[in-house]
Amino acid sequence: MIAAAISSFLLAGVMSTFLFLGRSGANIQNYNDMEAESRKALEIFAEDTRQASAIAWNSNTNVTLTVNSVSVSYYYDSANKIFYRRVGTGTPLSLVSNVTTFQYSAYSITGSNLPLSSATELTTATKSTKQLQVSLEAVRNTRTVSTASNTVLSARFILRNKRVTA
Repeated sequence: MIAAAISSFLLAGVMSTFLFLGRSGANIQNYNDMEAESRKALEIFAEDTRQASAIAWNSNTNVTLTVNSVSVSYYYDSANKIFYRRVGTGTPLSLVSNVTTFQYSAYSITGSNLPLSSATELTTATKSTKQLQVSLEAVRNTRTVSTASNTVLSARFILRNKRVTA
């Protein structure tokens, strides 16, 4: 009887440890997936931004870059919570999924922040943007693990081929 009671306590401890390790592994996998997805998206975004010769602000979450005479759009779809890249009129490529917050920041050649709230500000930003930055937060959920989130803030990417004067 005493051996059975001790065995049940030991079994409960082993099961608790097993479940804890499983949940931790799932949470680490969520972070790993988000980090890899975000890193790849920023690499693609950085390459296009650095090569862009022109920029057009369609909204504060949608920008079109001209890269080697081809338009490349980067936009955030808030309904589906996905950050996309589209080359020309082709099929959009999902870069980051489960995005809960998203923001572009535009900067002039002098490094001053350009507002992107109104149509007039977007037109001004189209002419004056020399540096571009993106920030977003992505989350992952699983049934057995608490929500994992990843906040991403890119460097300021300089549009090297865009002619802007101070």
